Amino acid sequence: MIHSLLKLSGWLMVAIILPLMGGCVPSYKFNGSALNYDIYKTINISEFPIRAALVYPPLQQTFENKLLDTVTRQTRLQEVDGNSDLEMTGEITGYSLSPQSVGEDAYATETRLTITVRVKYTDTKNSANDVDQSFSAYRQFSSSMMLTDVQDDLCNEICDELVDLIFNATLGNW
Repeated sequence: MIHSLLKLSGWLMVAIILPLMGGCVPSYKFNGSALNYDIYKTINISEFPIRAALVYPPLQQTFENKLLDTVTRQTRLQEVDGNSDLEMTGEITGYSLSPQSVGEDAYATETRLTITVRVKYTDTKNSANDVDQSFSAYRQFSSSMMLTDVQDDLCNEICDELVDLIFNATLGNW
């Protein structure tokens, strides 16, 4: 009887303490920059022209707006034209479709849209922080859908991911 009461009280303690501990789990969100604002005050973000074989004209504006918006929201840098402490240039080098999963009839059941952006990030104060790199991201969609029906949403999602990758590799300095 005493053994049963001890066992029951043990379970009761676990049932009370576990939910309380769930609220005490630390979480970290890496969405800010690692910049010293005493040194870095300005950034120049140039246009990112499309140099891909396939061209989707709204992509350039979508990408540039998302990149500028992210830099503006997550840093205290002032965006300027001309000379600046930091510079970001580049181009959209890839916009491609490729078949993925193949069904029983030997036709693709999914298509992958991949976008690649080449970025040259220049730190005029410390060249050790310079980055010259290509970033790619993709989304898959059902091959039964027309690209024109999903293109805008896919490009928005892919651009969000690309901007996060670029920000973390440059201004985030992770």
